[in-house]
Amino acid sequence: MRPQIENLIFFNKYKPSKKLGEGSFGKIYLAYNMISKEKFALKLENRNTHQSLLEQEAYILCYLKGEGIPFIKSYGYSGDYNVLVMELLGKSLETLFEEKGSKFSLKTVCMLGIQMITRLEYIHNKHILHRDIKPDNFIMGIDINNYKVYLIDFGLSKKYRSSRTLQHIKYSENKKLIGTARYASINALAGIEQGRRDDMEALSYVLIYFLRGSLPWQGLRVNKKEDRYKKILEKKKSVNSKDLCIGLPNEFYQFVDYCRNLKFEEEPDYEFLKNLLKKVMSDNEFKFDYIYDWSDKKVIIKDLSKSVCKDNSNFIKKIEKKNNEKEKAFENFGNFAKDRLKTIQEDYNNIDDNINEIGIINTNNFKFMSSLNMSNTTNGKKIIIKENKNKEDEEIKNQSKEDGCNIM
Repeated sequence: MRPQIENLIFFNKYKPSKKLGEGSFGKIYLAYNMISKEKFALKLENRNTHQSLLEQEAYILCYLKGEGIPFIKSYGYSGDYNVLVMELLGKSLETLFEEKGSKFSLKTVCMLGIQMITRLEYIHNKHILHRDIKPDNFIMGIDINNYKVYLIDFGLSKKYRSSRTLQHIKYSENKKLIGTARYASINALAGIEQGRRDDMEALSYVLIYFLRGSLPWQGLRVNKKEDRYKKILEKKKSVNSKDLCIGLPNEFYQFVDYCRNLKFEEEPDYEFLKNLLKKVMSDNEFKFDYIYDWSDKKVIIKDLSKSVCKDNSNFIKKIEKKNNEKEKAFENFGNFAKDRLKTIQEDYNNIDDNINEIGIINTNNFKFMSSLNMSNTTNGKKIIIKENKNKEDEEIKNQSKEDGCNIM
């Protein structure tokens, strides 16, 4: 009989205290670092799993690291589990939605929507599709970040183009559905390979769900999962964008219609979509103050002021660090150039009229410069540029390791 998770200690320092949730990937726990007393989220997956979604998620999170993406502390295995230690976040939008009576206000949906578009734009620019856009996978931050929307759960994510050549994946059909049928795009339900357009169409359904409280294809009575997908597809096709958005500002109809009409390889106009929501905000004289339906106004303003101060302080530190790095780089290069010129001059002075000796010096210089072009140093770690450029599927893992992620 396996011991309870709460009685285990992972990586000799992370102790779970209570379960926060679970899904197809496994379970997620609130955990404490027994040394630093910091709180983290601990994601566990049984090691007997045929294909580890958690390992893929760890590499992708490390590769994506940025605004609104949870940072990871470490990933590896411990006992019977694959373990991902990551930033602790707050409640999901689905949980908050249910707590507010299964409906959000227009203002809240617009403020959330603009951030959600920004998150998808960011991961798409990093060549990644999410492929499971739903309210459960958008989480609010905590403490000074309690105003910020995070995108989580990248276990089903996929690269849609090469980060080196920008070659897009090929169009194909007869694909099994990846994601959640309720929010999946019409094309994804029809078995067509997913692209950026499918993430955006799924997001449009999430926003309508928040405003209406439900979607027309919910609650369909079917016996088999395949029949359910077919019924949902038929219903989605039969409900046009205008009917779906009856009673809502016209911009939401434009949003859904635009996403439904994107081509397979087409890049979505993220700014256009954000501007639609900003117009709704403006038309209704809403302020983008991060005060949501569930917010305590006094607390959010206080916390937000702290966050702004911290962000400004971090920004200034980054600028100062970059300037110092540039000055040091110029100084090092100047010294390097002087030394090289001195060496070449000495070599030249020692040369007689033997043309072969000149050839040898040129060859050595060429080899030296070639070695410079083949390596770089980042954070004190030497990175060798690989000559074999056909390993596209290794790019994310390599980048994650280069970025210093603690993946064991």
